[in-house]
Amino acid sequence: MKLKFLAPLLLVFISGFSQNTRITDNNSIGWYTFTGSFKLNQKFGIHSEYQWRRDELITNWQQSLLRVGVNYQLNQKIQLRLGYAWIETFPYGDIPLNSFGKDFTEHRSFQMATISDKVSVVDLSHRFMLEQRWVGRYSTANLNSEDDYLFMNRLRYMFRAQIPLKGKTIVDKTPYFAIYDEVFIGFGENVNENVFDQNRLGLVFGYRFNKTFRIEAGYLNQILQLGREESGRNVFQNNNGIIVNTVFNFDLSKK
Repeated sequence: MKLKFLAPLLLVFISGFSQNTRITDNNSIGWYTFTGSFKLNQKFGIHSEYQWRRDELITNWQQSLLRVGVNYQLNQKIQLRLGYAWIETFPYGDIPLNSFGKDFTEHRSFQMATISDKVSVVDLSHRFMLEQRWVGRYSTANLNSEDDYLFMNRLRYMFRAQIPLKGKTIVDKTPYFAIYDEVFIGFGENVNENVFDQNRLGLVFGYRFNKTFRIEAGYLNQILQLGREESGRNVFQNNNGIIVNTVFNFDLSKK
């Protein structure tokens, strides 16, 4: 009989303890992205991407991200990419990513593989990305620019499923719905607190106008763990908002 009373009390204690060991910072975000792919021939292409990431939906900066790469189509289902990214991160929220509340620059090289498949009317994709990151940091608060770059490794995996809302395939003039989730895992000697780096969940409605252009918009949730503690407690950002993607695919191989 005593166990019936002890079990719920123990659950309450564990729940309260876990909540007290972390700080949650809630933010409203808006991500607005441009993606442009340029097919050069049957095997090679160029990837370009810019993401305008905002805090308070659109009012303040969160991040600016520029990414470029070279695509290689291994076969009909597998695409490989090698590239570089330049990121500017700004102070936002109650607890900014930089401990001094400053903006900082990050440079990345990355290698990526995307595996595509189709089950009935559902298009599936698995994206694996390995990143080498050089993250700017300040040794003292009175500096105006970074005087050091910390090297870190990160592994990313994204699963995406999308389904046409008209017909059985996503062709020209077709609306569709997509859901995706991406998890980020840090590793290596400088990983610090965030072996679990972040997770992103997206729910979007899209419309393919033609082979060249499509647009999608919807809901985005980002859970991000800071690489340091605040007052001896882990810090998690819970960022919710909107995402708008514009996607262009140009075929330069055609004469």
